[in-house]
Order: sequence, then structure tokens, then C-alpha cells
Amino acid sequence: MDELALLEGLLKVYSPSYHEEEAVSYLVTAMNEMGYTAASDGAGNAVGSRGGGPNEIVLLGHIDTVPGFIDVHREGDWLYGRGSVDAKGPLACFTAAAGRVTPPPGWRITVIGAVGEESQSHGAVYLRERYHPQALIIGEPSKWDHITLGFKGSLWVDYSIHTPLTHTASGIESAPEAAVRFWNALSAWCASTRPADAGPFNQLTPTLRGMNSSSGEFGEIASLRINLRLPPAITPEVVITQLHALQGAGELTLHDPVAAYKAEKNTPLVRAFLGAIRGAGGTPVFSFKTGTSDMNLVAPVWACPSVAYGPGDSTLDHTPGERVSVTEYLKSIEVLSQVISTIMG
Repeated sequence: MDELALLEGLLKVYSPSYHEEEAVSYLVTAMNEMGYTAASDGAGNAVGSRGGGPNEIVLLGHIDTVPGFIDVHREGDWLYGRGSVDAKGPLACFTAAAGRVTPPPGWRITVIGAVGEESQSHGAVYLRERYHPQALIIGEPSKWDHITLGFKGSLWVDYSIHTPLTHTASGIESAPEAAVRFWNALSAWCASTRPADAGPFNQLTPTLRGMNSSSGEFGEIASLRINLRLPPAITPEVVITQLHALQGAGELTLHDPVAAYKAEKNTPLVRAFLGAIRGAGGTPVFSFKTGTSDMNLVAPVWACPSVAYGPGDSTLDHTPGERVSVTEYLKSIEVLSQVISTIMG
């Protein structure tokens, strides 16, 4: 299959989280046509392999997107479509690059389009105990000449507080005021953990994502929805302990704690990328992302050399104008196919 047509076809199949079946079927069919042995697994992931043997490279992308269909079309060098950046572009790049390489004896290349990455990553969770690769490449946009070595962790928090209804002139703290006080205390603690010279990747960052309040005949309630982005130096357990110390009379519900992950820089996999990017005329750049990915879940378990790579400008993630450069997409395939050959060689 033509490498650009592969991506265009994948973009045309709308696949927000929990609705990936048609896109998985499309990718499995395309993989089989390209010489892979491909099928969907028990979690619904699209899995295609080439070669066989005890040594394996896993290229793990995700096939789901955030909601919001974008008409798939070309404008000059730009290809528009939901997922063109995050992260069907990297996944199609993986499929095309691995399709260019014939594994030598003893090596297997496995490309996976995981489901649910934009929700609770159930596709990646299913994979953790089922693979033990010698190298891992995660499909996330980094631009063709960038190598991503780390992602921050994440913790979602729901905070709510109930108080008796009082007269506005009483001077007694209301539920909304108590919720604001909790938010201010949490923000101040997060700020206190930051080293003076820390960049965004090494900062504990709180974001207020939602707030509501209501009152009845005898009481009132206020609630907050908060996301915390965790640096490598601060574990979810440390943050959870502090949240309980600050909660006072409020109630906490915690969701999806994920620790940050930072890969080693001095590995054969990183060196292969450095050589391939330079060989393609680029100057390699290391990146560390303030978001979270499936790398956080599988890389600590597999304990092998890991990076994230893929075409696309991550500032276009989830936006109405999501688009990828066709030139960059094809350049990324060139780089990645060389990386795979180097690692197996």
C-alpha cells in the first residue's frame, strides 16, 4: 500500500476512544496486505508482526483519538485530519517503516495500534505482561528530528465539600470559599516543590479543569476537578499524601495515578536515532513532554531501551486545525526504517 494512502485511509476512519473497531480492522487489513501477520488481540488492539525469533522490537502507537471529526484533505504539504498528529500519523509511520525492513533471523518487529490511550489506556495495560521486547518505540508526535525521552505523570482529583447553609452576613466560610481555599493551598504546595531553575518537565503543575457549586434548603456543596502533572522527582504517593493533609472537611476522589517516566539517553536505541537523523540531514534534538503517554505504563515494566518518536507538531494535538506535514511524515518513515535496521543489525 502507498505510504501516504495508508495514513489518509486511517484518518478517514473516525475512531475516538471506545469506538476504535473500524480503524483497527482497517489497519489489520493494511498490515496483512503489506506482508505482516496481523490481527486484533484480546483488548482490541491492532497487532502486526514481521519476522520471528527471541529478539523483538515493539513499536507501540495508539489508534484512538479525542472526539471531533476533521475532514481529511490536503492543502499543499499539509494533510488535515483528526489524529494526523496525535497519533495516527506516528502509527502509520511505524507501519510503513517496519514494512520497509526485512527482519534478519532471530528478530521480530511488532507494530501495535493500541486502543484507549486518550481515555484509560486499557490497550496498553493489556500489553504489559504479554511482551518483553529488547527495544521499545512509542508513537507520539515529536517532529522528525526530535527524540522524546520522557513524559510527566498524571493524577486526576475530584474534591467536594458540603457545609450547612448560612446567612451571607454571618462571616462563616461557605462551601465555595472552602473549595477555593483548598485550591489555593494545593497550588501553593505545588509551587513550593519546584526547584528555582526547574523547567516545565521538572515542575509539579496543577490545573483546575472544572468547578461547580449548588445550594439547597439546609446546605451547600462545592466541587473541583483538578489535574496534576507530576515530574520524575515526585511520585503519585507523595502527592496523594499531601492531598489528604490539605483536604480538611472535604472529600477526595482520586483517579488514574501515573508516575512520570524518563528514559536513559545512552542506549543503542538512542544512538541509532542520532545516526539516522544525522544521516537524513537533520540535527537531533532531545525532548521531554509535559503530557502523559503509554510509555509511562509499559516502559517501566519492560525495562528495555525506550524512546518516543513520530511526525507532527504536538502543539496541534487535539486542536480543530490538526494537521501533519506530508514531507515530515515521509522523512520520519525514512529515519525510523533506518533505526530498525540498525538495531536488528
